[in-house]
Parts: sequence; C-alpha cells; structure tokens
Amino acid sequence: MSLGVEAVCGALVRPHLAELARLRIAVFREWPYLYAGNEAYETAYLEAYALSTGSVFVLARDGESIVGASSGLPLADDAAAFQQPLQRAGFDVDRVFYFGESVLLPEYRGRGLGHVFFDAREAHVRTLGGFEWTAFCSVQRSESDVRRPQHHRGNEHLWTRRGYAERKDLQCHIDWPEEQGGPDVPHALTYWMRDCRVKDEHLREQAGSGHQP
Repeated sequence: MSLGVEAVCGALVRPHLAELARLRIAVFREWPYLYAGNEAYETAYLEAYALSTGSVFVLARDGESIVGASSGLPLADDAAAFQQPLQRAGFDVDRVFYFGESVLLPEYRGRGLGHVFFDAREAHVRTLGGFEWTAFCSVQRSESDVRRPQHHRGNEHLWTRRGYAERKDLQCHIDWPEEQGGPDVPHALTYWMRDCRVKDEHLREQAGSGHQP
C-alpha cells in the first residue's frame, strides 16, 4: 500500500482541520495520552496552526484519507503554557520551533513515517531560518500505571537517534479529560530538545566541501 506525504503550511491547513481533529482524537485515546477529547475543542486548538504563518503540518495520506499527521510552529505562536517553562530557563522563544504532535493510525505504523515526519519538519525549520532549537514535549506516566499496555514501546529510541535530548529539568503542565464528560486531569510533560545549529553547521560544511547532505 503506497502512502503519499505532503507538507502544508500556515492557513493552507485550514480545510483539513476537521479531519485532523478526528484523527487526533482517535490516536490520543490510546496510551500514553488517554485523552477523551471532542472535535470542537480540537478544531479550535488546531486553529493556532492555521493562524501561524510559520506553521507546518506534514500529512500522510492513503488515497484521499489523512491517516497520519505531524505538526510544528514557532514557539512564539504557541500557547503560553508551552512557552513559559523555556522562558524561565533562559531560552529565547523567538529562536525555538516547537514540534506539536505526531499521530498515525495503528495499521500504518512500522513503515518509517516517524523519520519522515521529523525530516519534513526539520527541513521546514531550516527553510524558515533563524531558529536555534527544535523542541517537543512527552507526557509522563508512571511505570506502575496499570493502564500501560503490556507490550507498549515508547519513541525514546527514535527521538535520541534524531539528536534530541530529554530535559528532565524542563516540564510544562497541561490538563485534559481522560473520560468522556469527566473532569480535566493535570498531566506533566517533559521537554525534548535539539540544538539545530549543530546540524545546520554540519550541512554548511558539507556544502562547502562539495558533498551533498
């Protein structure tokens, strides 16, 4: 089965918001998010990406259906809850590009799309220029949580291979419901960060020596 992948930037994502909202709700119902969201809230959340001229959505399609998506936008265009922990740690939010979430339906996993999502978003950041860091957050769950699937495998290995380092000293706190109609539950999320100047400098050195990146 062949999948198509495209990057959609800024306001061009708006026609896809309803479909993306449904996809996010379906995938985030799983561990570790256990998110019991609704389409109206999700569509409003995604509107921030449509309003940001620097945002990107990498869409994976099977025919006309979106089966996976990965998002990002300048941190300065994101909610204060994601900005403040880095501001307090001394980061310039204007120099940080924030990777939102990657979602993919179960039957399409294991095909390397995780790397494709990172490749496309990091290429977008290089095209924009002016960013020193790329960052995202990972929800924290107890190892002893009885809801953890027996054979669950996290994405930490992928993130580390991509050059991201976990910053256990940097966390944000976001509330969301875990049951339909239930109360919001507080959740801690830890930042993972990569100094994108390191790779960019490596690419410039390759270009100067006549090698293709």
